[in-house]
Amino acid sequence: MATQFNEKKQDERLHELRAREEEQLAQILSQKYGVDYTDLTSKAIDTDALRLIVEEDARRAEVAAFHKINKQIWIAMRAPERPESLQIITNIEKLGYTVRKFMVSLASLEHAWDRYHDISYATETEAGILTLSNETIQEMISKLKTLNDVKTEIASHAGSKDTHRISRVLEVVMAGALSLGASDVHMEPEEAGVRMRYRLDGVLVEVLMFDGPTYALISSRLKLLSGLKLNVKNAAQDGRFSIVIGGKEIEIRASVLPGAYAETIVMRILDPSTIGLPMEALGFDKYLMDIFHHEIAKPNGMILNTGPTGSGKTTTLYAFLSQVNEPGIKIVTIEDPIEYHLSGIVQTQVSKDYTFAQGLRSTLRQDPDVIMVGEIRDAEVASTAVHASLTGHLVFSTLHTNDAAGTFPRLIDMGVNADILGAAVTVAMAQRLVRRLCPNCRQSAVIEGENKKTMEILLNKIPHEDELPQNRDTMWLPKGCEKCGGIGYKGRIAVVEVILMDREIEECVRHTSSERDIWAAAKHQNIRRMAQDGAVKVLQGVTSLDELSRVVDLTDEVMLSTIAR
Repeated sequence: MATQFNEKKQDERLHELRAREEEQLAQILSQKYGVDYTDLTSKAIDTDALRLIVEEDARRAEVAAFHKINKQIWIAMRAPERPESLQIITNIEKLGYTVRKFMVSLASLEHAWDRYHDISYATETEAGILTLSNETIQEMISKLKTLNDVKTEIASHAGSKDTHRISRVLEVVMAGALSLGASDVHMEPEEAGVRMRYRLDGVLVEVLMFDGPTYALISSRLKLLSGLKLNVKNAAQDGRFSIVIGGKEIEIRASVLPGAYAETIVMRILDPSTIGLPMEALGFDKYLMDIFHHEIAKPNGMILNTGPTGSGKTTTLYAFLSQVNEPGIKIVTIEDPIEYHLSGIVQTQVSKDYTFAQGLRSTLRQDPDVIMVGEIRDAEVASTAVHASLTGHLVFSTLHTNDAAGTFPRLIDMGVNADILGAAVTVAMAQRLVRRLCPNCRQSAVIEGENKKTMEILLNKIPHEDELPQNRDTMWLPKGCEKCGGIGYKGRIAVVEVILMDREIEECVRHTSSERDIWAAAKHQNIRRMAQDGAVKVLQGVTSLDELSRVVDLTDEVMLSTIAR
């Protein structure tokens, strides 16, 4: 019987042998070039990473970004020393990413390149990055000086079903937010339309109303950009995308909630330039600066910053970390999310499988000198953080309490033994953010009536009275001009109060959880209350009394009684 020759089977075997030889060659070359080797043909490709490189450039340079973790990118390549490949890596590193190189076969690259077909049709997006050219953004920033400018520009592009027009609407929305310094963009569907508001210096300001059809296209576009599911409309979703302006990446965190009329979208703008501030830029008075410089120089202890969400706690802790950051010190952070990338510091981000408690336990095994825990949320994190401060670590963290004195009863409520708080906690502080008066248009006014009574109470026997302005009868009011967008305020500054751990506070905390008693015990420290710190800034023309009263309760009985003592 004659043997049949199966040509198809033979071709498949030859193809398999060639593929195996190519993988072996790539593995050998990886050792020559000193990079890792991987086989992508059976691996899932991360499209968030893939989008970082335009398909045309990736094919020309024979590279592919296939994995992304926070700010680390894994890139597959056939020739690590090829000039086109090196240029692409340089461009990605300029965006703040750390690149890890892998040698791969052509089959691996083709497997990765095939995934470009799965990426959104949006031509303006690369890797979840909404790219705005320097020329475009500069043009928009020069045009969008006020809320009316933003409204007019959006109106000229809204009402169209063209995807490019919708992209331009989003570009104007985001460029306007960046130009005006907004921290959040809110889009809230109502019966008559969709309200869009910016949060400017902590206050929501209405911009305009979208019609329903335009908003439907905008929400779909935002979902695509943020990596969210288009067909899910009855559940909350969280995503992200980035805007690259002049080589600086600004991350946008998108939150979608189902509503009565349509989905509500809020975009949080994480601009590194507004977060990474030095201590000198935070507005602390000289005596506070001296306190903080002294306390953060200690080798161990715990510094806790308290206040509601959006009160600037993280910005202050970043400033402290920058102050202590030096080559001889190991600093590790556990954050949710990482809002600003600090050079020389190990930063980790919590997730479903990496909680604050797990992160803190793991961090202690990394031999750190300084630890920052984004927030103490439960008893386990509180206990571990306290014991870390007792075992030779300097710990920074935040709590949600109303004032500095509330730190101690809050920790006790979480199960921390009151007897060890004196040895663990070194500083308890609280802060709020008040809007700065625009220096170009603020107006002076005489302090009179109820305002005069309020200021007299706050300034009575105020600590460090010698640092106050000579004129205590004049305050300042907002007016509005082109430089502040007609609002009268531009930027924000912290009003702060501090309690230092000493023998009197330690003894008080052991016997009582009364905030009134803790404040009375701290009287000898000669540190201003938050309302007093704000009153000084009112006299200095930094903020207005109305703005201070919006943020701080100037009628609080506990605060007033401790000031009066």
